[in-house]
Amino acid sequence: MTISIGSDHAGFVYKEAIKAMLSADGHMVIDVGTTSEDSVDYPDYGHAAADLVRTGQAQFGVLVCGSGIGISIAANKVHGIRAANCTSTTMAQLARQHNDANMVAVGQRLVSEEEALAIVRTFLETPFEGGRHQRRVDKIEQSGDAS
Repeated sequence: MTISIGSDHAGFVYKEAIKAMLSADGHMVIDVGTTSEDSVDYPDYGHAAADLVRTGQAQFGVLVCGSGIGISIAANKVHGIRAANCTSTTMAQLARQHNDANMVAVGQRLVSEEEALAIVRTFLETPFEGGRHQRRVDKIEQSGDAS
């Protein structure tokens, strides 16, 4: 599976750990940055990672910032992206099962590195349930069309 990954400076350390885990698990990882803990703007990296998912160059995306909030908001501005900011494996599982989320965000300042790795792995291993949930996901997609 091909996975995009991006972070700002506040998520750089976890991004590197998640990237290593994903590569070890056999995934192709496209890292859109950042490349250090020097201050940068999270929307640049959230948009870049989301765009790879939007265009089909990546099946899923992983985002990291201090809280996971800002970078997930930025990614969700990209049409077709459903980025879920998760602080537990249960949230990651439900984001996939019920919302067909295609990106997961974690906050380096809010969860341990071990938990962040478990959140990402759970997210990627959990299938979308479809059924009644598909109707709701369709409504999310349609909501952006009526401007």
